[in-house]
Amino acid sequence: MSGFVSFVGSGPGDPELLTLKAVDRLKRADAVLFDDLSSGPILTHARTGADLVGVGKRAGRPSPRQDHVSRLLVEYAETGQRIVRLKSGDAGLFGRLEEELTALRAREIPFEIVPGVPSACAAAAAAGIPLTRRLTARRVQFVTGHDVTGALPSDIDLTALADPTASTVVFMGKRTFPALAEALFARGLPQATPAILAEAVSTPEQTLRRLTVSDLAAHLATDVGSQAALILYGPLADGPAQ
Repeated sequence: MSGFVSFVGSGPGDPELLTLKAVDRLKRADAVLFDDLSSGPILTHARTGADLVGVGKRAGRPSPRQDHVSRLLVEYAETGQRIVRLKSGDAGLFGRLEEELTALRAREIPFEIVPGVPSACAAAAAAGIPLTRRLTARRVQFVTGHDVTGALPSDIDLTALADPTASTVVFMGKRTFPALAEALFARGLPQATPAILAEAVSTPEQTLRRLTVSDLAAHLATDVGSQAALILYGPLADGPAQ
């Protein structure tokens, strides 16, 4: 007996940024397996009586293993219920979606993917800037700031990330950004390239700080803080964020 799983992107944190489809799936779910950044007011849309199970992973904090999360998702689905797997932002962006899809496919459990507002788009909107700019930022690139060990990935394309005409968004990169910045400077990225540190995007705790890449790297070398954050740099960051 197989249920059905909806992978729902919850957006960056503001419940008003949920899509209509996301709210519908939450209202109809028998169980919701949610990430940390998808908790709080977003869960008020869940059906009364639904099981609410936290399975989020946060850097530097005790977290469930991915194989445990995937196994739990399969176990819930095999009870024949409707399940929502609630992921922050958009589920397909650095959300470990593929491992969970693989687990469902292995058990022939049907699923759907409901897109969410990416946190990068919400951060740019909050800062009052576009992600692209005609003539100066024709390309946008998203990159993760750490690998499975928490270190700066060794296989990232540093030449592409040092392109001063590209808009770059670094996910989960506060701890590794000083090392990344040094590697980018060595490949020609100007130290004065504008950057934005966007923390707790679209929540009441949101902060946006505009610095240079060099100054941001120096700041994060001594203080990474505890809030989830994005780092934006390039022509897109040369705007009015305060």
